[in-house]
Amino acid sequence: MLGVRAKANGFNETSKVFVTRILGDCPQCESKNTYGNVSIHSDHVLRGCTQCSYEGFFWLPEIRKSILYLDQFFFSHAFRAKDPRFVDAADLVSKMTSSQLLVVPYSSIHEDESRMWRGNGSNDQEDLMEFIKSTSGGHEFSPDYNVEKTQIVKAFQAYLSSASTEYIVDERDAVPNDIHRWDDYFRIDVPGYFKDVELGRKLKNESIELLINAFDGWQESTSTFDEHVALEMRESAKSYIEPYVKQALRLAQGDFDAVLDSPVRANVCESLLYCLDNNLADTVKFETIKRFFYSEYFRKLPYQSISCRTFAVLKEMVARGAYANRDKAKRRLRGIFQDIGHIATYAPYCDAIVVDKPMAELVTSSRLNIESEFGVRVFSLNNWDKFYNWLNELENRITDDHRAGLEAAYV
Repeated sequence: MLGVRAKANGFNETSKVFVTRILGDCPQCESKNTYGNVSIHSDHVLRGCTQCSYEGFFWLPEIRKSILYLDQFFFSHAFRAKDPRFVDAADLVSKMTSSQLLVVPYSSIHEDESRMWRGNGSNDQEDLMEFIKSTSGGHEFSPDYNVEKTQIVKAFQAYLSSASTEYIVDERDAVPNDIHRWDDYFRIDVPGYFKDVELGRKLKNESIELLINAFDGWQESTSTFDEHVALEMRESAKSYIEPYVKQALRLAQGDFDAVLDSPVRANVCESLLYCLDNNLADTVKFETIKRFFYSEYFRKLPYQSISCRTFAVLKEMVARGAYANRDKAKRRLRGIFQDIGHIATYAPYCDAIVVDKPMAELVTSSRLNIESEFGVRVFSLNNWDKFYNWLNELENRITDDHRAGLEAAYV
């Protein structure tokens, strides 16, 4: 039930509040046009008067927003505002987020990609990131490495207790608990970006060169899809174990800079150590962790399963003749590592994702099909009309209480 509660002397007698939306005259001091909405909290609108201490509340109904992941290509096109398909879609997304039906969190990967984006002006990277944050309403996914680590730690605990190998997706692993709250009028932004942009661009270019160069070998490969997946899983397991071993050796030799400059994944094994009995020998602890990384518990993690199978699908496509034109392949797949990482990390926690056509082709493959596995809708320019339909259908969820809350808070 919606309701209004008011009380006198709610605010400090000596302070004056900033009223964001004037509603009319104050019920207590009767000052003209001084009473209105001050701010919005998770479940209520706070109201007050600019001239006296009168305080009021309007209680808001509980809501559940749909979570949408927008790929970087969407934001770039919408920001440029040259293609009406993206401009119209961005307007509809904004309408749904304003109606508190939809939330579009941004992530650390969005920021990395925005900083590496080459626009036309000196401030285009900052302006693009501001556009992304504005669209998100300040809502942010947990950093990708935290989501990875959370999944691994939870699976390791299940491994130690011999629980089911099936990983239960929990929204709280990737988004904050308050993501379904009613949005306030203002958002707090903490500026600052400290990564080496040019190094990021260099590594991105080198990674796509290595990928394209591998295509010749993939075309000649006789490995099955399952064998491709198994190989990707082994390589993924090594990517956690080897950095930890190198870090441990450096620390043993007195190189304490290893704590600062080792890859983030080196810290994952460190986190797993805290799950083990301190009385165990170090060799036993390490062997336990190593066995976990080659177990079914690790293979069934959403991030690992999606990323490894996506690369296996790509290998299979290349073996069948796809991407024969290497220059064209380089252009189409330039951001594939970031895209796969983003989708593998966040798609299981979303109601829908919007990706470019090459990625949509990969993740909707019958070999992968994340739609049926995780219940997430996949949209691209190949089914743009369905994306519009999905957005428009969100309005059907508005209840009378929700509509009254919108009117009280925002109109």
